[in-house]
Amino acid sequence: MPNYTTADIKALREKTGAGMMDVKKALDEAGGDPDKALEIIRIKGLKGIAKREGRATSDGLVAIVVDAGAQPQVGTMVEVNSETDFVAKSPVFVELGAKVLAAAAAAQVTDVEAILAATTADGETVAEAVDNQQATLGERIQVRRAAIVRGDVVTSYLHKTNKDLPPQVGVLVATDQAGAAVAKDIAMHIAAYSPLFLTKDDVPEQTVADERRVAEEIARNEGKPEQAIPRIVEGRLGGFFKENCLVDQAFAKDPKQTVGNVLKEAGGTVTAFARFRVGS
Repeated sequence: MPNYTTADIKALREKTGAGMMDVKKALDEAGGDPDKALEIIRIKGLKGIAKREGRATSDGLVAIVVDAGAQPQVGTMVEVNSETDFVAKSPVFVELGAKVLAAAAAAQVTDVEAILAATTADGETVAEAVDNQQATLGERIQVRRAAIVRGDVVTSYLHKTNKDLPPQVGVLVATDQAGAAVAKDIAMHIAAYSPLFLTKDDVPEQTVADERRVAEEIARNEGKPEQAIPRIVEGRLGGFFKENCLVDQAFAKDPKQTVGNVLKEAGGTVTAFARFRVGS
């Protein structure tokens, strides 16, 4: 007869994110002692870290913090990945995401290696914290990326694609003071429409050249008249800008006007933005 209850199993699963059979085996081995069982899960997990290195991490979370007291204001955003949504929603993983975010914000770094080397509030490095939780959770965990956005006003938006999971989409938008009035709506627009660039001037020259070349090849393959091709190419290039440049996109809340028009009516400007979606 086991000397632990279903409540003990549930509590240890919620604490570690480990599977039910792994928790039961650990409790059996620990004679029902939850602290010893936790240690067993961690030790077994540490042994398995190397084996997990090649495994995919397509779930996880996005976390954001904005320092509104700084001048200019600073927003920091991180994406931390797990293998499964079960681990992604576990309290211990969410807590790890908060640690990674705090360390990245304190160090003001976006390079992953620099984040892993940064120190957490507990005095360990982010890399050590990640390894410890990989051991506890039994899955590969990856600090995937980070972004820092600065501006007169920085507005954030987090979106849950599933109510049972932590935020999967995050947006930071920097505006001038006037633009702050519409910044939240624009952040929600960015979350939904995923623009790649702020304006057409921000599109790399090589990208424009490639789009122009592809449009020209398509027009010729469609048998368009040679004299019409330049006009067709420019039209398709304009379509690329409307699809991928924030200020040229049709505004989510009112598709009859562009995001640029919304900003113009507010008398404001977006100076920078960043968008993360877990796994993309």
